[in-house]
Amino acid sequence: MEIVLTLVFSSVLLVFMIYPAIKIVEFLETKMEISDRMYDVSTVVLTIILSLIVGAGLYYL
Repeated sequence: MEIVLTLVFSSVLLVFMIYPAIKIVEFLETKMEISDRMYDVSTVVLTIILSLIVGAGLYYL
């Protein structure tokens, strides 16, 4: 049941975590060369990871 609630919280947070993920990838782009495909993939992966972290934090608070 813990995993289900964490995933429910995370699914709602996906929309809100897009902006921080874009800003993180833009920061990384200033530090190194990133192709357009890698930019898109890393933005999606970071969005999912950030939403899972915040969703788990909301559940365990």
